[in-house]
Amino acid sequence: MGEKVVAGRFDLSDRQHYRDKLRRCLSGLELLLERKRFDRPKNLMGLEIELNLAGPDGMPRMLNGQVLERIASRDFQTELAMFNLEVNIAPHTLGGRVFDRLAEELRTSLAYAHRKAGEVDAGIVMIGILPTLERDDLVSSNLSDVDRYTLLNDQIVAARGEDFLLDIDGIERLTCTSKSIVPEAACTSVQLHLQVTPDRFADVWNAAQAVTAAQIAVGANSPFLFGRELWRESRPPLFQQSTDTRPPELQSQGVRPRTWFGERWITSAHDLFEENLRYFPALLPICDDEEPLDVVAAGGVPSLAELVLHNGTVYRWNRPVYGVADGVPHLRVENRVLPAGPTVTDVVANAAFYYGLVRALAEETRPVWTRLPFEAAAANFDAACRYGIDAQLTWPRRGRYGSTAQVDAVTLVRDELLPLAETGLAAWGVERADRDLYLGVIEERCRRRVNGATWQAATFHRALEAGLPRDAALAATTRRYSELMHLGEPVHTWPVGLPTPVPTG
Repeated sequence: MGEKVVAGRFDLSDRQHYRDKLRRCLSGLELLLERKRFDRPKNLMGLEIELNLAGPDGMPRMLNGQVLERIASRDFQTELAMFNLEVNIAPHTLGGRVFDRLAEELRTSLAYAHRKAGEVDAGIVMIGILPTLERDDLVSSNLSDVDRYTLLNDQIVAARGEDFLLDIDGIERLTCTSKSIVPEAACTSVQLHLQVTPDRFADVWNAAQAVTAAQIAVGANSPFLFGRELWRESRPPLFQQSTDTRPPELQSQGVRPRTWFGERWITSAHDLFEENLRYFPALLPICDDEEPLDVVAAGGVPSLAELVLHNGTVYRWNRPVYGVADGVPHLRVENRVLPAGPTVTDVVANAAFYYGLVRALAEETRPVWTRLPFEAAAANFDAACRYGIDAQLTWPRRGRYGSTAQVDAVTLVRDELLPLAETGLAAWGVERADRDLYLGVIEERCRRRVNGATWQAATFHRALEAGLPRDAALAATTRRYSELMHLGEPVHTWPVGLPTPVPTG
């Protein structure tokens, strides 16, 4: 949804014209696939991180316009709400010491942004959901001042036709309503991109779907929303409910939500783009003048602008991406599972685990998706979101009989998935020093059963035991988190609890 969108209203003919144009875009994509027009393998990865702005008191600051003006870099952009930013890191080639280079770039960029935010009494906090957010922070008046966000909000609200219901039943239960999609802005994530050839796309996407639960189990970092302790990774249920265009009647009929895990393993990238057209009506029926079939017939490369725009309003946890770079089309798998934070080291460790694991699983002779029912992968994802590092997951047994078994998430990661990730990173050509350092972070999280969510929850409860009221305990936890985040040591090394004496504010 990074395209420039001009606010306006749509009529019936706009939607019909857009639907027709989408079909022509899909046909253009089919022709590009048939004629093998896509870029050759370059082992390219990319990274985006959504960030929060908070003050020294730990409370959100609605200042992204002022902070971005001071940062003055195209690497930083707005996000949905005024307390959000996003940083984009240029693509890197997988290999060598890529993860150390990535970590250094991120530290430099985030330190600079943090200094600039400090000029307006704010700071950067890299966390899945800011614990101090309150319902009054997530209202339409706090949308970023960008036309596309206003228009997207208006269209989703109109499609739903009534207030959004948030109902998340976890350690505690949260039930409330919202008149806009702004609660989605509470979800700040890491998006990992991997450029793949069409021939490899299905295998990589299927592998990515299979490992979402493991990613969440070791990387959960979003246990609080509106003062309640919910799931260990509360972003997925919050994101789904706050963007849900379906009133209860359509939900009961089984109509698919726009935030979606999916329902089957795929055989090509075309499967996903075609499903997006078949299942989801347009939210932003904006057409340009390009005729994609004419462009392909003339030997050119179409932008497929309508397909790209529509694809950006279907929120798959692993999203297919079509792009054009230097006049050559390419495909990417965009992994949207992980929360932001806690530290740069943790983010890069999560990335190394993902890229290595996906490479290894996509190249197995008996792929995991031929042995694991898709419904089990979806159930694993939900279990990992609920229970984080303590989740029990379904996974194929080793051996030739093809059955599955329940396994503790940390046992699965430590005994089976980390060795696979090591193999995958070696296949990418990543040097041993990077492999050992960043996969070692994941191993230590498993050994200590610690991730961002467990640290937040444990520190919050220590603050309650020390006599702080809930709101003050959440604010103190947020301040301590921010302090340790900027010190940069990975979360499994963080001491639980607050410094003495407890800061006030």
